[in-house]
Formats: sequence, C-alpha cells, structure tokens
Amino acid sequence: MIEFLERIFSPLTNLLGSGLELFHSYGAPWWLSIAILTVIVRSILFPLTIRQVKSMRAMQDLKPEMDKIRAKYKDNKQQQQEEIMKLYQDRKVNPFGSCLPLLIQMPIFITMFYVIQGFGATHESFTSGGILWFQNLSEPDEYYLLPVLSAMTMLAASEITSKHIDAQQRWMMRILPVVFTVFLLNFPAGLFMYWITSNLVTLVQNYFIYNHGPGRKTATDGAASKPVDPSAATQGKSEAKAATRKPQLHDSGKNGHQEPEAEPTEHATQAAKTAKRKRRRKKKR
Repeated sequence: MIEFLERIFSPLTNLLGSGLELFHSYGAPWWLSIAILTVIVRSILFPLTIRQVKSMRAMQDLKPEMDKIRAKYKDNKQQQQEEIMKLYQDRKVNPFGSCLPLLIQMPIFITMFYVIQGFGATHESFTSGGILWFQNLSEPDEYYLLPVLSAMTMLAASEITSKHIDAQQRWMMRILPVVFTVFLLNFPAGLFMYWITSNLVTLVQNYFIYNHGPGRKTATDGAASKPVDPSAATQGKSEAKAATRKPQLHDSGKNGHQEPEAEPTEHATQAAKTAKRKRRRKKKR
C-alpha cells in the first residue's frame, strides 16, 4: 500500500521536493523552506477556500427550506431526498463544495510526509536543518511541543469558523485538533513545520474571510437569526385582532332590532348644530 501511494503521489512529490531544494539553494534553512513552500501552496488554494465559504453560506441559507421539506416528507425518505436535490439544483448549490479544499489538502499533506522522509535519507543537512529544540526535521519532536502547537493553531483557526455554524458542529471542530494531534504525535518534526504553518495561514485567511469577506455576517443575517420576543408577538396579534374586530351592536329599542353603533362624524355634528339654531329661532318668535 505504501509503495502504491508513493507511485500515485510521485509527480506531486517531485514538484514539492524541487520547491524545497530551490528555496534552500537561495540560502533559506530547511525549516524556513518548508514554511515558504506551505505559504505558496496555501495561497494557490485560496480561491478554493473562498469557494468553500460561499458554499457553506449557501447551505446555511437553504437550511430553513430544507427543514420544511424534511418535516413535510418525514415519512418518505426517498421523496425527501429528491426534493432536497431539486432545491440544490434550483438554487445552484453544490452540497459537496465545502469539502473540496480538504480533499485537495490531504494529498499535499501525504506528499509532504514522503518528501520529508526522503530528504531525511538523502540530504544530510536536513537532519540538522531545524530550529530551536527541533534540529532534526526527519525525527519526531521528543518533547511533543510541536504536536501541541499544531493542535493550538488548528483550534485557533477553527474557532473563527465555528462562530458561524451550529453548536453540535462547533464541538466537533474543537475535538478534531485533539484527535489529529494524537494521530500525528510521532510524525517527523518537518511535517509539523508544514502543518503549523498551514494552520497559521488558515487563521489569517479565516480572519479576513469572516470579518471582511464573503463569510461576514450582514445586518440581514443578524435580524433573521434574532429571536422573537413572545410578549411582542402576543401584543402584535392582539392589536391585529382589535383592528379587524366587528363594530359593537346596540339595541335600537324598536322590535329588539340591533344596529351597529355608529361613531359620530363631522356631518352628524354639523346637523346637530343646525337643529339647535332652529330651536333658538322658534323660541324667539
């Protein structure tokens, strides 16, 4: 399986390896070469990140309609799926668009593992090309500080994104860095150099995307998500009911017939004044 994956990713391995050697030939130490290469790769993938955020926002906008479809066809799963897929087509939303950057980053991550493993065996300077406490980039960090830094930077980057999703997904994103750290605990230090740099780039990108880009919440989004005050809603219903209430009836005194009580108008007031003047004239006579 390992040999099979190496053959599949060999073109990408050669490309990334050539990039590392190029930066190192210009005087950059190996750890900095890894960081520079990571920033360049993530910058190339930035349009896909923007597309991912737009896809996530589109899915959030469709959620109310999707909930209505699920409620309407709760006993018919097939019809439910057909209606949801029709909704995706009508709104031109790709439900898998948010997974695309992850699907592309995973092969790069695997390729970087093979590059770093190969450089440790073929480049003698690579074993002392680190910085601070991790000098050998082809060996795991004996103090496990790099895995911790990786988890912290990944969590910081995901916290910006998690503010715009529901609570259940938010907790899953918080648990993921811990799981990832346990899985990568004994990986080479050079691979953590790549992953930490990638997380820092993600942190910066998320800040601008969710504060100044397509992921930013607008005033309309805030008004839509603002809970309705029950007392205000009740008051509004009462006022609407009062506005449409039928006029009260009163007894006219004739055959028990009830007529709607008429409100005084300007015409009726004028007629009463005219009648009063006539009575005064009769008294004078």
